[in-house]
Amino acid sequence: MWFKNLKVYALTSPVSLEPEALESALAEYAFRPCGSQETATMGFEAPFAGAGMRGAVALSHAVNGNYWICLKKQERLLPAAVVNAELAEKVAEIEAQTGSPVGKKAQTDLRQEIQTRLLPQAFTKNSYIHGFISTQHDLVIVNASADGQAEAFLAHVRKAISSLPVVPLIRSSLQGELTHWLSSKPPANFEVLEEAELKSINEDAAIIRCKNQDLSSDEIKHHIDAGKLVQKLAIEWDERINCVLQEDGSIKRVKFTDVVKEQNADIPKDEIAAKLDADFALMSGEVIALISALKEAFNVELDN
Repeated sequence: MWFKNLKVYALTSPVSLEPEALESALAEYAFRPCGSQETATMGFEAPFAGAGMRGAVALSHAVNGNYWICLKKQERLLPAAVVNAELAEKVAEIEAQTGSPVGKKAQTDLRQEIQTRLLPQAFTKNSYIHGFISTQHDLVIVNASADGQAEAFLAHVRKAISSLPVVPLIRSSLQGELTHWLSSKPPANFEVLEEAELKSINEDAAIIRCKNQDLSSDEIKHHIDAGKLVQKLAIEWDERINCVLQEDGSIKRVKFTDVVKEQNADIPKDEIAAKLDADFALMSGEVIALISALKEAFNVELDN
């Protein structure tokens, strides 16, 4: 399992986790499918199952003090267009029979009746949010592209284990630092790639998006001199991870280089459990190393 987007949180006080106790706590909030009249359910599922291994049952997986957890969501898909079409047909039928228009309250009641009747027949869609808790490094990393997804993961884990005191690792904008990386030079082991987004601090809030662009060019320098600040910057760390670092500290479009992935290339594909375990151990270690490098680069302290 290779995380693609990182929402990073710092534990404000250490959390002690024991595999058996964690398993029991997560089991109380294990995933269950939607009932006939439920629009959505969420609960914990075995990380290996969410990563594609059938028959997996353990609701957490621990390697080197990193506890991998998977939150599964199931939604019933009842398109508004289907409900609206049935509603329009029913309203037209009633109006033809009575000769009077159907009021708003009556239409609301009809809509609810249609939804209640159709919901058990609706298709379901499953989605997964993976994350891990690093007890040794006081970090929680969620594989999510949006704050809402990460917050849902944190809320469910917090409910299961009673306490998960976290704050975002980055709590102030990095646009000044990222602009300096672009206009001057990034810290050691970091390289600026060819993608960025700059935003004007003026009222017009003009945005410049660059892709496959030489970011050291005079054109980019002109935008910076004009007062635009970097909102997103594509970077490479230590020839091991490529990603897009955002001014709020989110890390997106994470790609691990062949230098990293080749370390587990000798594990046979049919040994699925061994491959998942090794990949998680490797991935989580690399992610923590990247975050440690970013903390040093931005002078982030956990108790700040």
